[in-house]
Amino acid sequence: MPRTQEFDTAEVIGLARDLFWDRGYEATSVPDLERVTGLNRSSLYNAFTSKRGLFDAAVQDYLDRVIRPRLRILTDEPTPPDAGMRYYRALADTLATLPEEYPGRGCLLLNSAAGFAAHDETQRTVVDAYRRELSAALTHALRALDPDTPPAVVEHRTRLLTSLSVSALLLSRVNRDEAVAVANTAVEQLEEWHGTA
Repeated sequence: MPRTQEFDTAEVIGLARDLFWDRGYEATSVPDLERVTGLNRSSLYNAFTSKRGLFDAAVQDYLDRVIRPRLRILTDEPTPPDAGMRYYRALADTLATLPEEYPGRGCLLLNSAAGFAAHDETQRTVVDAYRRELSAALTHALRALDPDTPPAVVEHRTRLLTSLSVSALLLSRVNRDEAVAVANTAVEQLEEWHGTA
């Protein structure tokens, strides 16, 4: 008779997510996961099949609980013309609250892009899907800013804003002030486009 699971799966995934977010997939060991979650290896493997299975669950949790709530400001209907500015101001405010001596965790997905995703097709696909989701949300917000902007211009602006998001999140791991400056650059650029809309 199989044993009954005696832990909260969502809580375990959240604890693992934060550890992977801080340390990265490769630098996180199974003993680290046992320590943080309070579960032994067999319980983790019974629930998630492997360290990678737990990481994949953590990535999905990150998308559902961290990324998509942040992007909602860009996609909720009706989308106000200043949605993009509000998104980047919120990002700048969040980054500004990080302690200077330990800037931050950056983005779980982008951190993996700079690490093992380079040689892992599954994770590369997840990271690129996140980039596409971010780009689609920014495109939506840019159309709300000015519905008459030509598609080629919207595409160019989306690529620029996506790049600024990626830069700010990656820089937040090493230089909080520069990360905030990059997010504020996006705000300024959007204000300029809004002024010409």
